[in-house]
Amino acid sequence: MPLNMKDVDRFGASVPRLEAIAYRLLGSASEAEDAVQETFLRWQAADVDRIEVPEAWLTKVLTNLCLNQLASARARRETYVGHWLPEPLLEGDSMLGPADTVEQRESVSYAVLVLMERLSPNERAVYVLREAFTYSHREIAEILDITEAASQQIFHRAKKHIADGKSRTEIDEAAAKRIVEEFLAAATTGRTEPLVRLLTDDAISIGDGGGKIPARTKAFEGAVAVAKFMRGLFKPSVAKRSLVGGSPEVYISTANGAPAVVAVFEGQVVGVLCLEITDEGIAAFRNQVNPDKLGRASRRWAATGHGEPLFNAF
Repeated sequence: MPLNMKDVDRFGASVPRLEAIAYRLLGSASEAEDAVQETFLRWQAADVDRIEVPEAWLTKVLTNLCLNQLASARARRETYVGHWLPEPLLEGDSMLGPADTVEQRESVSYAVLVLMERLSPNERAVYVLREAFTYSHREIAEILDITEAASQQIFHRAKKHIADGKSRTEIDEAAAKRIVEEFLAAATTGRTEPLVRLLTDDAISIGDGGGKIPARTKAFEGAVAVAKFMRGLFKPSVAKRSLVGGSPEVYISTANGAPAVVAVFEGQVVGVLCLEITDEGIAAFRNQVNPDKLGRASRRWAATGHGEPLFNAF
């Protein structure tokens, strides 16, 4: 039976929440959009008049679609070229979802999305539904077809895995932005020492080019190695300009709730460097340059104001 406008509107009202859940589960905006579209097709085919709680029904359908997607994604990532990193979302993107509590903001941070890759699909689903969307364990049990006790156990296990990977305290937004400014100033001097002073001793740098943009398959580890790489990353060269097509503009922005460096060429985002900044210094750089994971960022960038670039890279 075709949906009437009321039923279409009921689904439309749920789309922001569904997209935010799917993004946290999959780490990919494009895959999240596909999962929500598939959920709509299931809604369209259902006898919606017999669905007592549409929100619960839609969440259950979406979550199970994402769980199936996660299972196949793990197999695909075994053959992925280089490091797989999540798709970054720029400030104000509705897919970031709720950000009223520390837990909600943390659950969509780039660092935690990376850590969630270590979780099993069920652990990831329980963690996201409970931590970011405050579903009760009874509701989660119904969504995942498990017992309430199992949901509680899975949540505590998932939360411990995440906590074990987060060994430092993050700092406030204003201080973090100042550190990003200092980092860019140091990176463009061509000297390693100023950069080293901004990093933690065990800092890392990881890039995701998806086999389309050159990115080192092995992470840089340690303050000196990372500083040398960052110094070289911002050093002008003909090869880099040829790769991008010119010299990108560099901006300080926000991705997944934390300061980031965004490189833009002719209106298209060509790189998002996400920084993990702690009270001890910059602990990690995660650089997303795979063009397949920058489409939504480019659309968001084009739709918002962003001021003048700090400088042109390369």
